[in-house]
Amino acid sequence: MTVPSQPLTPGRRWMLALLCFDAFLLGLLELFFLPLRLDGIVLPKLGDAPFPVTVVLAVITTPLLVRTTAKVVRPSFSVIPLLVWVLVVLGMGVTGPGGDLVLVQDWRALLLIGGGALPGALALGGGLGIAAKAAKGGKDE
Repeated sequence: MTVPSQPLTPGRRWMLALLCFDAFLLGLLELFFLPLRLDGIVLPKLGDAPFPVTVVLAVITTPLLVRTTAKVVRPSFSVIPLLVWVLVVLGMGVTGPGGDLVLVQDWRALLLIGGGALPGALALGGGLGIAAKAAKGGKDE
């Protein structure tokens, strides 16, 4: 038997909106700085190699957003910031400003999408599993 969920308070709605806005901004930041290279323009000159530092940012921030939403708002809503992040990266990456293709077409794009979505999905599954176990009262069938 499950307990009916309580409606969200205005404070939790604002927190969910803030976390979704964070996911939006992080998706844009990680997408636009993905093509950075060690070419001496923005980063030091070290052989003109690609330097996808935003992938590390995505690996850290997407599970953090999911876990924070599960703790502060509700575990069932923790998928929303992850979906916002994925839609921003894919949507803006393919149909960027002015119809430009912003998402680079090489291994860095796959690394960004996988590095952001996979840890976020793992955090989502873990959080939903803990919430489901707590809702059942910790009893195994």
